[in-house]
Amino acid sequence: MTVEEGSVGAQDLAIKPRRRMSTTQRLLLFATAWLICLMPFLFWWSTWFGRPLSDRQLNEYLQDSKHPRHIQHALVQLGERMAKQNKAQQDAAAKQWYPELVRLAADPIEEVRNTDAWVMGQDTSGAGFHEALLKMLTDPSPMVRGNAAISLVRFGDSTGRAQILGLLQPAHIAAPTAGRIVDTDKIGTAIHQGGLIAKLAVDQSGRPKQSVDIRSPIPGRIRSVAPTAANVTTGAEVAVVDPATEQIWEALRALYLIGQPDDIPAILPYERELPDIPVHVRQQALETEKAIRAREK
Repeated sequence: MTVEEGSVGAQDLAIKPRRRMSTTQRLLLFATAWLICLMPFLFWWSTWFGRPLSDRQLNEYLQDSKHPRHIQHALVQLGERMAKQNKAQQDAAAKQWYPELVRLAADPIEEVRNTDAWVMGQDTSGAGFHEALLKMLTDPSPMVRGNAAISLVRFGDSTGRAQILGLLQPAHIAAPTAGRIVDTDKIGTAIHQGGLIAKLAVDQSGRPKQSVDIRSPIPGRIRSVAPTAANVTTGAEVAVVDPATEQIWEALRALYLIGQPDDIPAILPYERELPDIPVHVRQQALETEKAIRAREK
């Protein structure tokens, strides 16, 4: 054996075998990986409104003022029971919660009132529903007013026609106070109701500047937004948000039944063959105009 061969052999002998993971380490690694996979599922499961609730859970969720999403979940479940097409199969037990629906029409959380307005439209025989919906036409939220107006159409009541027309209009969002735009979302971005559009830095007279969030009152898509670093005055327009497709479609369906000739100018923009107007919305707009003109004759 040569010297070089001997030195290589010594190095080989010096190499220690790889340390294997202990059983405890393997179990910890497996548990961590399992939790990483489980947590998103648990979050989805806890926030998914399609998850069926028992009668006991419905009672608990409708009273859970600390968790508005629990109330919304219960409302959605009630709405699905009430909306069954075959009245013979309609869940009569759902009527026991009708007083809760009337109560929630005045809930302080906008999202709860919004869902509640939709649910009350699923059964026109509900005691107190009609009166509660009429009151909701003056709600501070344009979405609550719109949902209440659409539900009223199911009652054969066109009182909310002006609010339904409002659903077809873009939201013009003004600065609540004077300040400097420090951050904005991009034009064309889809945004949900309450979504953040821009941040406004407000001078506090020598104190550190306060940041004010500017949010969208409706779901939709950002048409325009003030540029970053722009100085705006109180009441100045900061952004314009076009209404969401679902909102437009529901409004057009309601106007199909109660629309008047004066409403046609608000409908015509949705009859155009444009990429941002889905085919089903365009078709509904055409059918709505046709129905309105037929009522003129």
